[in-house]
Amino acid sequence: MTVDALTDVAGLRVGHATRRGDGWLSGTTVVLAPEGGAVAAVDVRGGGPGTKETDALDPRNLVRTVEAVVLTGGSAYGLDAASGVMAWLEERGRGVRVGPDPCHVVPVVPAACVFDLGRGGDFRARPDAVTGREAVEAAAASEPGGPVPQGCVGAGTGATVGPLKGGVGTASTVLASGITVAALVVANAAGSAVDPETGVLYGELFQGRVEYPDRRVHEAARRRLDEAAARNASPPLNTTLAVVATDAELSKAQAQKLAGTAHDGIARAVRPVHLLNDGDTVFALSTGARPLAADQPLALNDILAAGADTVTRAIVRAIRTAEPVHGPAGTWPSYGELYEPSS
Repeated sequence: MTVDALTDVAGLRVGHATRRGDGWLSGTTVVLAPEGGAVAAVDVRGGGPGTKETDALDPRNLVRTVEAVVLTGGSAYGLDAASGVMAWLEERGRGVRVGPDPCHVVPVVPAACVFDLGRGGDFRARPDAVTGREAVEAAAASEPGGPVPQGCVGAGTGATVGPLKGGVGTASTVLASGITVAALVVANAAGSAVDPETGVLYGELFQGRVEYPDRRVHEAARRRLDEAAARNASPPLNTTLAVVATDAELSKAQAQKLAGTAHDGIARAVRPVHLLNDGDTVFALSTGARPLAADQPLALNDILAAGADTVTRAIVRAIRTAEPVHGPAGTWPSYGELYEPSS
């Protein structure tokens, strides 16, 4: 049975550390690979990225697998959360072996951050190594194949998409071949997820027939979004992060191609995208449980297409599950609050 989440890729676990109140509106999300790691790659498209250990994922370089990926709030300050994850992994002897003793390891933990500084009221309230450890411990304690909390949790706690509240979303699909492809996204974009003419989420236009909001509801929603944008003091320094994963056996080069095509999923759901104010970053993970059949040369194409599709669906989930924030540093209404007030 699947749960339509990143954890449908067997062996992957997700944990959140969420900080709200007393000036906080931020957090960290950790994707924990199975012991022995997962083949990993990355593709960065935004003009203002904040990342750590991404060069190690280049197919030309030595590192082949990683033990975890960290997505965090706090802008570049929040990348310190990866230190807490590294410490937790080192204590368990998980990482690249660099000496004769089994404890001589260096965990490779790539990380990327979103900008949410000051959205809770305190500019200095941002994730650190303690937050990272809490998130990885939550991942390790989670049920294998279990559901993943979505919305304003973890790295999505302070996320926004334009003047609208963003968050964490996840989705998965099983291909006809039996291969699973899944994505987890932190939707925090400078662009918009909503068609200004109709109020429909861009990402839902790619999922078939959609129900258009009532014109009066949409006009009222646009007025509220304009008012919120005028009140919010924070600059549009944002980033959408994603982890797209599969149980298919991919090389690092193939995984990097998956990370690249998965960016198409962001472009379908957010407009404009990959701006100078964004740091859009997609990680790709392969657990290698299912070899690609040599007699199916187009199997990789199916995986690439599914990666983009699941990223789009995950962004829609993030926005639909987000809760509104009305705080001292700004107001970010949720899509549900504006367009589904009776739900």
